[in-house]
Formats: sequence, structure tokens, C-alpha cells
Amino acid sequence: MTAQVMYQTILTKQENEIFYITINREQKLNALNIQTLTDIKNAVLSVYEDGNVRGVIITGAGPKAFAAGADIEEFSNFSVEEGTRLSAEGHAVLKAIDHCPKPIIAAVNGFALGGGNELAMSCHIRVASENAKFGQPEVNLGITPGYAGTQRLAQLIGKGRALELLMTGESINATEAHRLGLVNHVVSADQLITKCEEILNKIKTKSPLAISSVIRCVNAYYEKRVDGNDVEINEFGNFFGSEDFKEGTQAFLTKRPAKFMGK
Repeated sequence: MTAQVMYQTILTKQENEIFYITINREQKLNALNIQTLTDIKNAVLSVYEDGNVRGVIITGAGPKAFAAGADIEEFSNFSVEEGTRLSAEGHAVLKAIDHCPKPIIAAVNGFALGGGNELAMSCHIRVASENAKFGQPEVNLGITPGYAGTQRLAQLIGKGRALELLMTGESINATEAHRLGLVNHVVSADQLITKCEEILNKIKTKSPLAISSVIRCVNAYYEKRVDGNDVEINEFGNFFGSEDFKEGTQAFLTKRPAKFMGK
């Protein structure tokens, strides 16, 4: 079981095989300072090998913000070297989320701007409340996004639309984010976590091995010097030696629900 660790800037809990991470800086609109990034990374890494966790939900404390960006006050006087290290660390944190073998859903409960939008985009699925706002306003500060925002936004909504949002610094509401493909679902605020749990509960009925493989295969498409087709071929072939494959096929043939063990 995932150890119950006390973090400085986030709250965590585990229920029904779901691990919850709540950014707990409500007075700062859950802005992502360096400690928050570190806490999120450590919390996510803790579930990688935890067989008692089948999925993760990340959200923000309070009704106003998922994460309203990076903590500008913290880095406003950084040197070039410090800024470069901050960006590299941000990339590492969000890569840990992106490559987590367990599905991670962003429950976007308000502002997801700058680093907050980058955090949401690194999750495998995004569910937004009706009051959510998304954007990359970094150009208003005279900088670019630093946590892979230029890369993931283009992947999710296309180059032209991404460039417009990145260059104007404008934010969009949840309805527009859904239309563009930035979020999977839009629900009322009181149904946000419930919708995320509903999705994870469906995923929990599937083979944990297959779910992890799907994440690896899809991620391979976006990795340079990696042929995603080769990854898929190898992943597919390996399943023929797994107990989950035998269980899944026998359950299908005998018309009964499968009971996957992740082996």
C-alpha cells in the first residue's frame, strides 16, 4: 500500500484503489512553487509499483483553482541558470505523470493557467468543471511556457490553435476547451470528482497490464527516435505469455466477467 506521507503543499489519500492528490495552496490559487512540484512528483512516483493503486486523481483545493500557474514571486529574480533548472525540473515532474503506468485524471476545478494547464495536460485524461479556465499566459510575462506547454498543447489541439493561444496569452472556458479537445468531459462542480471516479472505476475492471501497455504505446508515438508501431508489436506479443490474456480470452469465450490479476 502507498505509504501515508505528510507533504508540505499537497494532501493525499487512498480509497477504493484510487489515489487522490490535492494541491493545497488555496490562498495562492494553488500556484505551483518548487516545493509543490517536488511533492507532486514524489506522490506520483509512490504509486508506480503499488499494486493497491489502480488510478490517480489530481485536483486543487477550493472552488476557484486547479492551479493558477507557477509561483511568479518565487522565480521573478532567477538567473538564466536557475530558470533553466526550474524548467528542467518541471519537465521531469510532468514526465513522471505522463509516464505513470496507472491512469491519472486531472479534475480541473477552476483556473488551470500556465503551469497549471501544463500539469493538467500531462495527465492522461482531463475532466473540467463548468467554471474551469485554461490558458498559457506566459507571453504576458515576457517568457514562454517552461513545463512542456508548447509541446503538449500542440499535440492535443493542433499546431494552429495552439500557436494562437500561446501567442495571444488568452484563456478559454471549459466549453471551448472541450470543443478543441483539450478536455475529455465538462461537468458541474459538484459532479467533478464523481465523474473522475466513474471513469477510473471502468478502467479498474480491465487488465492492469493492458492499461499500462496502452499508456506506453500511446506515449511512444510522441517520443523521438522511437517507432511506436514497434513498441505496440512487442507489447502485443508479450501479452500472449500473461495470465491476464488467458483469463480475458477464457472469460470472453465462456461469456463471464473477467477477473484480472495483473500478471
